[in-house]
Amino acid sequence: MGIDIHVLNFLRYANTKRPMGATITIGRQLLHVIEPKVKELVGAGPGYANQKFCEGLLLEYFGATKVDSVDNSDYEQATHIHDMNEPVPEAMRGGYDTVLDVGCLEHIFNAPQAFKNCSMLCMPGGQIIHILPANNFCGHGFWQFSPELFFSLYSDANGYRDTEVFLASLSDLSRWFKVRRPDDGKRVNVTSTGEVYVLARTTLHRADFSHLRVQQSDYVYVWGNSGLQSTEPHPEASGIKERLKQIPFLYKVLSPAYHYYLRSRTETGLNDRNPGLVAVSAGVPN
Repeated sequence: MGIDIHVLNFLRYANTKRPMGATITIGRQLLHVIEPKVKELVGAGPGYANQKFCEGLLLEYFGATKVDSVDNSDYEQATHIHDMNEPVPEAMRGGYDTVLDVGCLEHIFNAPQAFKNCSMLCMPGGQIIHILPANNFCGHGFWQFSPELFFSLYSDANGYRDTEVFLASLSDLSRWFKVRRPDDGKRVNVTSTGEVYVLARTTLHRADFSHLRVQQSDYVYVWGNSGLQSTEPHPEASGIKERLKQIPFLYKVLSPAYHYYLRSRTETGLNDRNPGLVAVSAGVPN
């Protein structure tokens, strides 16, 4: 993915929380923002010049004291050559204030180990930042990620603090949508017509973090309140879709319109009418 406008703005936001300090990027990150825009966003003077990779930018404008990288290949001269499908070596663990994953974990088959590696690389009190594909990136990598994964994985119970998650449409560079933490058995469902990033930031609170308690919140709610589980069929199962299926010709003709309607429903769309989302300005969401 590399550093584009949404990524650059999210790094600006993270920098308001803490400077990057000793930093490691998962994969060596290219800089995809044109030089005048970089200067505008980070306040760079006339002497600033874009480099191919992000290290100079992070060192000069984001409080990084060093910027290492880890990759499966040396084709871009990463600092560490390691397959993130496997646990990182002891010598690399706990050495970084910031672990930055910009569009890499979706390309790693063993995603649970890759997430664990990010925490292994981070020192207690450090931050982990992910900018990853959410909706409509099918074929880009192995995985697309739900916001709820980050809330469940990076929970207080698992040894993390201050987890925040946003969604950003590639067709709208001016705003993000802050995702409410799912609770009371209600999912935050989000549909979109275009490509969407998930932006997540958390603080590693404990060296003895755990990834054992990662469950989807609505199921946890039902398991703890088993008497509340509904036995009624899903409304769509007995609604328009099922009635249309009884008339094959009409279903074939009207199905695309019906699915467009579902995508635009206020409770699931990528908009500020979705009760799980809050519209905020990109780069300055607080």
